[in-house]
Amino acid sequence: MSTSPTSTLASITLVKAWTAARDRLREAQVDSPVIDARLLVEAAVGVTRTELITDPYRPLSEGEAATLDAYVERRSRREPVSHILGRKGFWKIMVQVDARVLTPRPETEVIVDHALRAFTEGEQFSVLDLGVGSGALLLAILAERPAARGLGVDLSEDALAVARENAANLGLAGRMALLRGDWTAGLADAGFELVVANPPYIRTEELATLDPEVRDHEPHLALDGGEDGLRDYRVLAPEILRVLRPGGLFLVEVGADQAAEVSRLFHGAGAQAVGVLKDLCDKERVVTGRKKALGNL
Repeated sequence: MSTSPTSTLASITLVKAWTAARDRLREAQVDSPVIDARLLVEAAVGVTRTELITDPYRPLSEGEAATLDAYVERRSRREPVSHILGRKGFWKIMVQVDARVLTPRPETEVIVDHALRAFTEGEQFSVLDLGVGSGALLLAILAERPAARGLGVDLSEDALAVARENAANLGLAGRMALLRGDWTAGLADAGFELVVANPPYIRTEELATLDPEVRDHEPHLALDGGEDGLRDYRVLAPEILRVLRPGGLFLVEVGADQAAEVSRLFHGAGAQAVGVLKDLCDKERVVTGRKKALGNL
């Protein structure tokens, strides 16, 4: 832990600690120094956002200051806030995350939003999450649809361990099964009303150019999409349609400039009503569509 005068946070108030943390993160070229500093102060001191605002002159104890100093030092080295705190909010749930899984992104919430629009609260349906990771996507859907059940598949046993713990913490383990596997290998035909996935889509040559938070701290297995970033979509397009029940819905996240090509892959595999959903930043984020319903010529 750094002990230089510029990094020492002892014997100061909440507002001064926040300001000092912000300045250190800004100097380290962190993208969101104000927000990250606030999150680290709240966690280190054990205060809420409201308390931070309404009681800004509360002094930090030596232990709190030391904890915050360590947090800020780690963030200055570009370790993600989610890894430092061990948790990340996603949709309406909080999940535990670490270096074994991708940190869930706000843009992925587009999948949750559309899934909840497609299935009513009391509707019984089965969800398959391919590449379940932390479980955030599947758990966010199950948390809001109490009659639904889900299966999460991942090649990484480490990721499955994180998802299993998150399911237990959220009281959803009884409605979510987990399976170690290579995408849909071994799954029966026509088993699910909904399939969601966030496959690796970064081009291999671009991995080295990613922000340090991603490049150095998140699993490359969940990032590397092959030479053109589309390797896994070629496998998934026909396989997702195979495991969907007739009329079933799929929602698959894509990277920048990939929506058109991924849409073509699903069209080629026989999907119907293929479309593209945009995220809150107006970027094409999710390819969606359905398996042909019975009797639909």
